[in-house]
Amino acid sequence: MSARDRIRAVAETLREPRSVNWISEQADAAWSTTNEELQTLADQGQLRRVASGETTRYQPDYTRQLFEEIRTLIEENTREELRNELAAITEEIEEWQATYDIETWEELEQSLADGALASAELRERRDVIAFWRENEEDRRLIKHALELYSDVEAAREQMTDVADRATS
Repeated sequence: MSARDRIRAVAETLREPRSVNWISEQADAAWSTTNEELQTLADQGQLRRVASGETTRYQPDYTRQLFEEIRTLIEENTREELRNELAAITEEIEEWQATYDIETWEELEQSLADGALASAELRERRDVIAFWRENEEDRRLIKHALELYSDVEAAREQMTDVADRATS
């Protein structure tokens, strides 16, 4: 992986605004290369600059990331595949609800404080919580993708029609 690839990988996963120095250290890249790459990414709209005193910090454009994830779901899946995944996620969550006799992952998390649980049970519940939270995020994205599916299809058809007319 090149220095620029490492810089992009670090920048895309930031959870809070970070300085060029911090990103440079995490990416194991020269400060000048990091600064140049971050400015390029910001100019392209992939990162946002955040003023922090005299220091400029960078963070991902979370809105852009959200729409790119939704776009990828629509481009790589049929509507039926998205519906099937949504059903599978719902089924898995319902199984956890029945198994642990709870409604939310937060309730399951509260059960971790139960002193009667063995370490293996604690690990299992922590794993379920992580999967549950991931499933909820995936479900949210899939619902957005399904809501926008027709609009994206219509836009694609319109672009195809325009391209066809331009070549005719």
